Amino acid sequence: MPASHLDDSSLSRRRFLGLAAVTVAGIGLSACATVPAGPGYGEQAPPEDVGSRFGSYALMYGPVYDEGYEVPAVPIERMNARFLRQVVDDPTGERAGTIVVDTSQHFLYLVLGNGQAMRYGVGLGRAGFEWAGRANVQWKQKWPKWTPPAEMIARQPELEKYSAENGGMPPGLDNPLGARALYIFQDGQDTLYRLHGSPEWNSIGKSVSSGCVRLMNQDIIDLYDRVPGKAPILVTSGLGFA
Repeated sequence: MPASHLDDSSLSRRRFLGLAAVTVAGIGLSACATVPAGPGYGEQAPPEDVGSRFGSYALMYGPVYDEGYEVPAVPIERMNARFLRQVVDDPTGERAGTIVVDTSQHFLYLVLGNGQAMRYGVGLGRAGFEWAGRANVQWKQKWPKWTPPAEMIARQPELEKYSAENGGMPPGLDNPLGARALYIFQDGQDTLYRLHGSPEWNSIGKSVSSGCVRLMNQDIIDLYDRVPGKAPILVTSGLGFA
């Protein structure tokens, strides 16, 4: 059953990691990696319904048949409801169509305009892998391949089988990029960082991946369909709110 989509409704700067520029031909490269996720969020159940306009969270996070893949349902009853997709008052001050990732809160906002934003919970990079700044979503792909960069293969030799020379990891439910990937470029150069899907719902709200911004697969599918081409993105350590 297709996922239900909702209808429209001084920053602390750090430098992007000093990654070498790559060409568009190498666009499948990524610094993302899957790591074992920790335990779930206990038994706090989300509200059963988010309003008749939006349908229920059970439907939003139910199983999805997408592009030939069967995405399993998210056990929302085991999650903190604050990390579930919802329309909120826009705290960013950015123009409509801008993506804002607040790393201090583990939230991603897509500014909708008219004072509103769609908010998603995200998982972020471990200490030493954080990044921040302004860039653009240069390219988007459904069910992408994943090709770890040479630096990651040097740290994790078992990933050699997914090198560019070996064709990368095919798309699928076990692929670290999940159902969708949005490729982040700065000044026309690929940063090797992505907004991407993940089946590891219990990593949302935590800092466990190797640098990328991960969303639940149902959320990245929703975000993918909403994000305009070349959308601006801002990653910051806080927006001055709780």
